[in-house]
Amino acid sequence: MKSHTRAVVIGGGVVGCSVLYHLAKHGWDDVVLLERDELTSGSTWHAAGGMHTINGDPNVAKLQQYTIDLYKEIAELSGQETGVHLTGGVMLAATEARLDWLKSLASKGAYLGIKAKIISSEEALEDMPLMDPSKFAGAMRTYGDGHLDPSGVTHAFAKSARKLGATIERFTKVEELKQKADGTWRVITNKGEIIAEHVVNAGGLWAREVGRMVGLELPVLAMEHMYLLTEDMPEVAEFNKKTGKEVIHAVDFDGELYLRQEAGGMLMGTYEKAGKPWSPVSTPWDFGHELLAPDLDRIAPSLEVGFEHFPAFQNAGIKQIINGPFTFAPDGNPLVGPVRGLQNYWCACAVMAGFSQGGGVGLALANWMIEGDPGMDIWAMDVARFGDWATPQYTTKKVQ
Repeated sequence: MKSHTRAVVIGGGVVGCSVLYHLAKHGWDDVVLLERDELTSGSTWHAAGGMHTINGDPNVAKLQQYTIDLYKEIAELSGQETGVHLTGGVMLAATEARLDWLKSLASKGAYLGIKAKIISSEEALEDMPLMDPSKFAGAMRTYGDGHLDPSGVTHAFAKSARKLGATIERFTKVEELKQKADGTWRVITNKGEIIAEHVVNAGGLWAREVGRMVGLELPVLAMEHMYLLTEDMPEVAEFNKKTGKEVIHAVDFDGELYLRQEAGGMLMGTYEKAGKPWSPVSTPWDFGHELLAPDLDRIAPSLEVGFEHFPAFQNAGIKQIINGPFTFAPDGNPLVGPVRGLQNYWCACAVMAGFSQGGGVGLALANWMIEGDPGMDIWAMDVARFGDWATPQYTTKKVQ
């Protein structure tokens, strides 16, 4: 293991690997990523892998567009399959008020160069044959949506970073961070010590712990998140045969659901109202490739809406329920950038939508570290938007 490096990135999920890749791409090839276990061992490995460009904040939407466009580049550089399926998507509105909001998103997308159009629910049915159009007031058709292989994308970032000169040390747990008088950092691990000019907290589920190593209490909370996979569905097979295409990605805002095709069946995920925090005080260091116990009762109200809005699910068998923790900041956006009062300590955490935003987060942070400016307006993601008032109690209430 190196004894000196320009920057240490702590965390080997998709965000950490993206930061490492962008630093190396922009000329900082003397950089090291430290992962306490195997790459993807936190939230990344069990993610549903959905991606989309549209976001309520146009600057974040632009970074999401960059992220999705980037997947072709890292696949070619690394030779690693990313499993990207650009199916396009449909965002559904069950009320006129929601449809008005979608119209505003489509307008924002237009001036950002993000293609989207407002369509009727009957038109949406053509690409999302499982829905009941009578339950919706309209929809927005999008073209950058889809899904991917979370492990494949993470390893594509990692392999690309290595090709550009970066180093990755797996099974290397960071145990302490101590800043020297000259501003450099002593990164103390279970395998020895590295002196680094910069430290990046891309700790994911362990972002709080990496923050506490420098006396920082980040406003981050992990929540249990469930999605289900169905058995093969005849409606899916019929659509595939008829069109030669996959069923597109769908977001039902009023049902708080997202859906996409998975093999011959479907995946349905829910952001239920009765959200349950996971490990709210601290994250066990030995947590890894594990799932949490499913709790269908908790998501039953959301599933009831889903089965009403998408009746084909009423006859589908459930093959598997995935329940795993994901981290959120109080407003749902990432925590990115320098921390005031801590020289050369950077955050790239709470990236809940890692496969829509991970590439853009890596780009912005690399720009910031190297050029002194993220290169774009990312106030919606700036860690500085939260102060000491964002206590653990506040964070818990807001995230829930």
